[in-house]
Amino acid sequence: MSSNARTRVTLLGSTGSIGTQGLQVVSAHPERFTVAAISGGSNHRLLAQQAAHYTPPLVAAATGTVEELTGAIAAAAREAGTTDYVPEVLVGPDAATEVAGRPSDVVLNGITGAIGLRPTLAALGSGARLALANKESLIIGGPIVREAAAPGQIVPVDSEHSAIAQALRSGRREEVRKLVVTASGGPFRGMSRAELREVTPEAALVHPNFAMGRVITTNSATLVNKGLELIEAHLLFDVPMDRIEAVVHPQQIIHSMVEFHDGAVVAQLGLPTMLAPIALGLSWPDRLADVETPVDWTQAADWRFEPLNHEAFPAVRLAQQVGEAGGTHPAVYNAANEVAVDAFHDGACGFLDIVGTISEVVSRHDDANFDAHTVEGVLAADEWARAEAAAVLAG
Repeated sequence: MSSNARTRVTLLGSTGSIGTQGLQVVSAHPERFTVAAISGGSNHRLLAQQAAHYTPPLVAAATGTVEELTGAIAAAAREAGTTDYVPEVLVGPDAATEVAGRPSDVVLNGITGAIGLRPTLAALGSGARLALANKESLIIGGPIVREAAAPGQIVPVDSEHSAIAQALRSGRREEVRKLVVTASGGPFRGMSRAELREVTPEAALVHPNFAMGRVITTNSATLVNKGLELIEAHLLFDVPMDRIEAVVHPQQIIHSMVEFHDGAVVAQLGLPTMLAPIALGLSWPDRLADVETPVDWTQAADWRFEPLNHEAFPAVRLAQQVGEAGGTHPAVYNAANEVAVDAFHDGACGFLDIVGTISEVVSRHDDANFDAHTVEGVLAADEWARAEAAAVLAG
């Protein structure tokens, strides 16, 4: 790509929270970016509207038919006045993987869940920089993803890991003593384990700072999300699990910190939104201008830190054990959680049963039966864990 060429961006999960904000960044910097491809799920109407607005040459969806999506794009193009726009259209469960492997400079993987693994590997195989918001693909496919990635090819988009990546610029790798990942504490911060027994699905979906999808919002309520983030930090930055910890910071102004061996701690601060880490993922290592409103230093503010209550929220400690075990244990942790979250929202189990199910499935897992260095082995462990979680929940 020449110095004057615009960066070609592919967005996977373009109709979700990360994808729509990624397009917002692209819109704000048309001189810097062009959209090479977008891929979404079942929301054909929004996907078609995005396609008509950004006119990428390739559009894909996980569900429906080519005819349905083509028709939706044609209708959206007529509304937008871009009737001469006729992209290549792909539909099906492998469409996102196909899109991720096509020529692009940056692939933003904003897909939620384990289904993001193959697209992540396809993006890495294409040579594009991977702006990774789909933490599950790294967590379940850790050894495979790390082997597939060239040095510096993955740029984290999770706000916590983006913060760590920024803070790590302040020192050499051998000077790092500890990574500190901050957590809001979720909507049930301060509640006892007994009180958590009565939590409803509706209450679990009310995050104090972010508007997110059902799975990740529930994961934030159980703190499973924080457990997954500790594993992700271990895999991204090659820091041992026993040197990564979580601390509750309700305001989420400090997104995470790096402690160096001289005792200095470097933190990255910003409002609790995703725009800045998404923009940095697209433009790394450069910073784009005026992405987010900075902290207002003329206003008084109190920023609080609290130790994590492991008795009420055992998901983080369990994740630390899983991360230490390695292999396919993280894949099992993630898969069992996804099944349990669905069961909770379907009224088939209680809030505490989510982590209880994960713990039981992890305890039954024999890593020797699965090959963590092949996609087939990882997905077999994922499938086993989902079946085992369903059995545990069925009683």
